[in-house]
Amino acid sequence: MPVLLQVDFPFQGPWGPVMADQLRGLAESIAGEPGLLWKIWTESPETHEAGGIYLFEDRASAEAYLTMHTRRLQSFGIPQVNGKLFLVNVELSAIDRAPL
Repeated sequence: MPVLLQVDFPFQGPWGPVMADQLRGLAESIAGEPGLLWKIWTESPETHEAGGIYLFEDRASAEAYLTMHTRRLQSFGIPQVNGKLFLVNVELSAIDRAPL
């Protein structure tokens, strides 16, 4: 069963195209993570937060990624990383055109 991972953390920028340019290598690394189906990158310059919404094949992959990514972000100097895991109701999500 697919598992959705929601991650957010305090972030001071950069934002938009500059963020995309500077974090391209990180995005390419994340694309190769075991069990990852997709990620949507999120950013809020107004609240100084960034993060992502991820879909993993299974809970074990999502949990392993969250543990690794939390450590990675902390090594970047980010003190607080919030992560939540959710099971995905595939039948209802398909009705609403979820990319599953």
